[in-house]
Amino acid sequence: MAETAQADTGEAGAGKQPRSVRVVLLALMIAMMLAMLDNMIIGTAMPTIVGELGGLEHLSWVVTAYTLATAASTPLWGKLGDMYGRKGSFMTSIVIFLAGSALSGMAQDMGQLIGFRAVQGLGAGGLMVGVMAIIGDLIPPRERGKYQGMMAGVMALAMIGGPLVGGTITDHWGWRWSFYINLPLGAIALVAVSAVLHLPKKRSQARIDYLGAALLTVGITAIVLVTTWGGTEYAWTSARIMELTGIGVAALVGFVFWQTRAAEPIVPLHIFRSRNFTLMSVIGFIVGFVMFGATLFLPLYQQSVQGASATNSGLLLLPMLGAMLVTSMVAGRVTTNTGRYKIFPVLGGALMTVGLFLLSTMDTDTTRFTSGLYMAVVGLGMGCLMQITMLVAQNSVEMKDMGVASSSTTLFRTLGSSFGVAIMGALFNHRVQDVMAERAGALGSKVTESSAQLDAASLAKLPEAAREAYQHAVSSGTHGAFLLGAAVAVLALVASVFVKEVPLKGAGPQAADATADGEDGASAKTPVTGAV
Repeated sequence: MAETAQADTGEAGAGKQPRSVRVVLLALMIAMMLAMLDNMIIGTAMPTIVGELGGLEHLSWVVTAYTLATAASTPLWGKLGDMYGRKGSFMTSIVIFLAGSALSGMAQDMGQLIGFRAVQGLGAGGLMVGVMAIIGDLIPPRERGKYQGMMAGVMALAMIGGPLVGGTITDHWGWRWSFYINLPLGAIALVAVSAVLHLPKKRSQARIDYLGAALLTVGITAIVLVTTWGGTEYAWTSARIMELTGIGVAALVGFVFWQTRAAEPIVPLHIFRSRNFTLMSVIGFIVGFVMFGATLFLPLYQQSVQGASATNSGLLLLPMLGAMLVTSMVAGRVTTNTGRYKIFPVLGGALMTVGLFLLSTMDTDTTRFTSGLYMAVVGLGMGCLMQITMLVAQNSVEMKDMGVASSSTTLFRTLGSSFGVAIMGALFNHRVQDVMAERAGALGSKVTESSAQLDAASLAKLPEAAREAYQHAVSSGTHGAFLLGAAVAVLALVASVFVKEVPLKGAGPQAADATADGEDGASAKTPVTGAV
């Protein structure tokens, strides 16, 4: 069976995949859904969790612990898959994620919940990387586009449905089931992967680069804490933020230096010699920066300025996420049918820039229909970029580096989201507080002194004049945040122009030319080794 599946996955334009491959892909989609849904569901359940467990002052750590563990473990999972085999590392990550989910559901106080969320995050780092790397093993790049388009669809579905599912589960079953719901889904994915996925076993004689892993973990943790705490827990110029920045920069510089000397580096620096891989890392960072910033401020604008209900916060993003889903599917199909992909990063960068600029023009009179159209333009742009960045990055490295290529691309997107939320959030908060002080005087300053973001209940209690001032302030804040996003998106457009369109593996006779050319065509030199 192994030889048959290998031939089927390696053939250009093979069309329908064997049933066993489709079963594995379904299991991979479930695993990705688990990782994406988790924070979306938990966000809706947090008020109820705090009401039962207390510890309001530690609330942010429930999300931060998960995010930190995910970001720090992502490169390690990719390297472990490359060294010891993808199936074993992926199944281990699922088990850790499920253990963290079960323990989180049983938490008796906020401290336990934060610790168990960190365990969950360790597993989540391996879920995302494992999914992308296994697809990279099983499916040739020419065929990979349509499957990665499906993965983008799963991400969009999780963002839309997460808050709704979280609210429903919390209301009817209790907040603990927000974690327990992962167990049956994860078990299905675990059984399917165990029974059907068969990849060549690996056993590296090299030792794990523990020093590199430690330096990278410290660097990522410090940088994520800076972006999480800066402007909220601590002032940007405070000693704590300066210390963390110094530690983060020093650790990352030390990491890069050590990777040039390590026998088996966590992130082999030679992958960045590929122009396409480096450009995809930059574009992935920018997509993360823009996407998570947009998903944070768009519902806030629609709730505060346009009077939308917070209950349906997931549906408020439907124009953007729906457009992203459709475009991802179309881009994947076109890439599979033609073997061409450069048009999508260029088009995506242009649409994302235009869409964010349009969002920056919204004011207190902008209708929901108009803002929906603007969001759709941003979604079209992100749909062109979301999975193409992973596809091109994987196509730019040799098969032995598939895991670290997938994990590095995922890490850059994660770091981009942290920076996007922090920088756009700082700009938003500063602008809101300034406008409130201008329009409502001392009352405006008092209203926003603790936070520039008010929930619907707090907003309804404000005097009419203060409420109108706040609506203008939020409109002004989102203007600045989205204008910054548009400026950053221009960098993605510029980077995409320099992408070299190397024929994808499985693209026919041109693949031989790509191999001879050498530039960014490393993956074409190595046959697909995955078999089901």
